Amino acid sequence: MIPQSFIQDLLARADIVDVVERYVPLKKAGANYQACCPFHNEKSPSFTVSPTKQFYHCFGCGAHGSAIGFLMEYAGLSYPDAIRDLAAKLGLAVPEERSAPDPARQEKSASLVEVMARAARFYREQLKQSPRAIEYLKGRGLTGEVAARFGIGYAPDDWSSLKQVFPRYDVPELLEAGLVIENDSGRRYDRFRDRIMFPILDGKGNVVGFGGRILDKGEPKYLNSPETPLFEKGRELYGLPQAQRTIRSEGTVIVVEGYMDVVALAQFGVGNAVATLGTATTPNHVHKLLRLAERVVFCFDGDAAGRKAAWRALEASLEQLPDGKSAAFLFLPPEHDPDSFVRAFGPDAYAEQAAKALPLTDFLLQELKSRVDLSTGEGRSRLIFDAKPLISRLQAPMLRLQLTRSLAGAARMEAREVEQLCGLKPLASAARPPAQAVRGGARRSPPPKVRRLLAVVLNKPAWSARLPVEVIQAGGLEGEALKALADAVDHGELPTGGLGLVLEHFRGSPFHGLIDELSSELAAEHPDEGVLEAEFNDLVDSLRFDQIRQEIEVLNAKARSSGLDGAEKHRLAELLAQKHGLKSPVKPGRL
Repeated sequence: MIPQSFIQDLLARADIVDVVERYVPLKKAGANYQACCPFHNEKSPSFTVSPTKQFYHCFGCGAHGSAIGFLMEYAGLSYPDAIRDLAAKLGLAVPEERSAPDPARQEKSASLVEVMARAARFYREQLKQSPRAIEYLKGRGLTGEVAARFGIGYAPDDWSSLKQVFPRYDVPELLEAGLVIENDSGRRYDRFRDRIMFPILDGKGNVVGFGGRILDKGEPKYLNSPETPLFEKGRELYGLPQAQRTIRSEGTVIVVEGYMDVVALAQFGVGNAVATLGTATTPNHVHKLLRLAERVVFCFDGDAAGRKAAWRALEASLEQLPDGKSAAFLFLPPEHDPDSFVRAFGPDAYAEQAAKALPLTDFLLQELKSRVDLSTGEGRSRLIFDAKPLISRLQAPMLRLQLTRSLAGAARMEAREVEQLCGLKPLASAARPPAQAVRGGARRSPPPKVRRLLAVVLNKPAWSARLPVEVIQAGGLEGEALKALADAVDHGELPTGGLGLVLEHFRGSPFHGLIDELSSELAAEHPDEGVLEAEFNDLVDSLRFDQIRQEIEVLNAKARSSGLDGAEKHRLAELLAQKHGLKSPVKPGRL
């Protein structure tokens, strides 16, 4: 785990303008910078970057966050990898919190990266020296430019060709990287022999594995690197670094089954294709792709094996697919794969097929209905029975509603009946925000003034130290967030360097959703500090006024019913004096 203190220090040193400008050309616009949003297609710039707040925000699609959040969204990096990437650009070493530090493990990982890089260079050089391998690629219609773009190489037909680049052939790193195999007698030999080599890159551009395709007939046709400390098949996708820019510009990614499919499509101008690595599509794959694209198209063969692979991709997508994004399934004619189809009919015909791909809900219904006899009551009940574990996993409320209605129509039921049978809460009640609990057992919506006060303090976290205890304790979740913010500043855990730092500090906390929402709303605000401080003071006084008035009402009610003792009379007089000295309640500012 990366220490929170390091993350805060990293963000305090980084300039979000520099980070974003590595990927998106920015233009100065007043105090901020702007550009056309890299996360959706637009003609007029609505994407802004604030150096003061260290925060980016798109007023078109709502994307927003810190420098770390931008790297996660744009480059598709995980949270730890985004931190490491940002740290590397600043020349900082990332500390890891472990029960026992393991520098040997870090050194080993770095050495494996270098081993894979050297192997990739060796395979590329061997391709230049192999007329047979070059003719094979030319026969598949590939140019030298595309081969270079994907770093394609060739593993010679030799049991130990890697000795040419690794004289110490017995080092453990070669075995750990999956480049060699060691038999029971301890004899080693190259894993990849006489194969076209496709290097697999991670999000940082490091070679983490290889896929090797045999040139002639033989089995297996494709041979992949085994799982290693660098390479996890369920997380990586072939061709993603090369396709990333096109995926973002087109808003669509196509998932195919083979390395040659990706390369051939790129050769013909379809640059937004990636491939799974000899394994079924995983939720990690889908999650990574949906961070880059609005639409994922899974392209599989139309035979039984292809439809089975498509069904696994559907299951992997259910919990990852949000409303506003989509998944679809493209089944090519039985005699074609993407490679052969694009060669036979061209890229426009392939793009047309992808545009007409079967939406996820249609594919799901089509498959489920094909397994039952809908003319019988038993068949219709089986349809709902089979759909229940799938529909309950679907996380997108609007999409779930559409699927529920379609299932209900096929089963001759009402949508509410399907919801009840599948154990689903009606969306109307499920979408209703829960009321916040307050002292005394009453439940009500959070006070707008407390929410506005939190928004003001998010602009100036240092001011949280000036909040009275009674104000912090009020207001449900907003009040709790104010207390957490004050505690973080008080303990020195949160530098006062901008909205982006606050957002990252609360990532993963119960307050992250609330603070994330307010951060988006604050993006358009650029208040004068004096005006903001006046609002802060007014809100604090107003909340104290409200609480004093409430306590006075309670004491007056008791005085009328049973009378007050001496201490209570003294407290009432004290409260009346305090109330007289405070301003009357103010209306909360607009968010």
